[in-house]
Amino acid sequence: MPAMTPDAILGLARAFMESRVLLTAVELDVFTPLASRAMSAQDVASALGNDLRGTTTLLDALVGIGLLEKEHDLFHCPPGAAELLSREAPASVVPMLMHSVALWRRWSALTDVVRHGEPAQPPEPKQREKDREAFIGAMHTVAARMAAEVVAAIRPGDAANLLDVGGASGTYTQAFLEACPTMRATLFDLAPVIEIARRRMGSTGVFSRVTFVAGDFYRDELPPGHDLALLSAIIHQNSAKQNVELLRKVRRALAPGGRLVIRDHVMSPDHTRPARGAIFAVNMLVGTQGGGTYSFEEIRRALEAAGFTAVRLLRDDERMNGLVEGFAPA
Repeated sequence: MPAMTPDAILGLARAFMESRVLLTAVELDVFTPLASRAMSAQDVASALGNDLRGTTTLLDALVGIGLLEKEHDLFHCPPGAAELLSREAPASVVPMLMHSVALWRRWSALTDVVRHGEPAQPPEPKQREKDREAFIGAMHTVAARMAAEVVAAIRPGDAANLLDVGGASGTYTQAFLEACPTMRATLFDLAPVIEIARRRMGSTGVFSRVTFVAGDFYRDELPPGHDLALLSAIIHQNSAKQNVELLRKVRRALAPGGRLVIRDHVMSPDHTRPARGAIFAVNMLVGTQGGGTYSFEEIRRALEAAGFTAVRLLRDDERMNGLVEGFAPA
């Protein structure tokens, strides 16, 4: 619980300022040129085509919060920053930060969303495509750090055919196939996302064992004949009714006795813990018509309503890594 002092509460209210400075710097790609050499504010402004006063003020603020260093009026990335904040770095978190830029626009409408009960207006089509690219990149950034241990916790055993529903760029598909050398996988997602997955996975050693299927799980049936299915970070975007409908489709795509594993926030019965899940529910409030985060009991009821049996919690949730399993009737 935060300290109930004026300074603590006012500090919480001002926390958006540092966040906005970082997100603007990422949008303008300030860190990439500064990753390789020190530059003056004039050099940065000229390289990026920005106003000198605005660039100088932004760079000084980045120094103030520790994301840049300044010596003799030259700015440069401190140790470690270039590896995370340059777009060109292999371990860059820029895709996740660009997703946060999109979230900023949605969250700015939170007051009206709470007042009127409708999600924020979606962006224009061109911006929507940019946001989707940022989202898919962000999901890979997050998943790449946890996929292997999630697969280990799932214990796929001798499962032979994986169905990754809404599998994005295939980060979890890749982790399963690397852990299970004889497994094959079907990655199902929207057509533009499937193209992203093909590009990303083309250079991996598991590409030949993946079947890419384009479709919309809200409208289309899922490819059948699998003995293991994964719903990773999907159920939170749906209402409870939408989840039952989707889970029925997953059950029909599984062979008798097939297993489904859900990875998502798994909330306490009162929906306040983990705190990350409670905050993430706000993200679903501003971004979806009926999405949210669910408790184990709510997930269990949805699975059983869809015809799954032997539902159990495999792992408690800390950072959207809760795991729940259920089985199609044998």
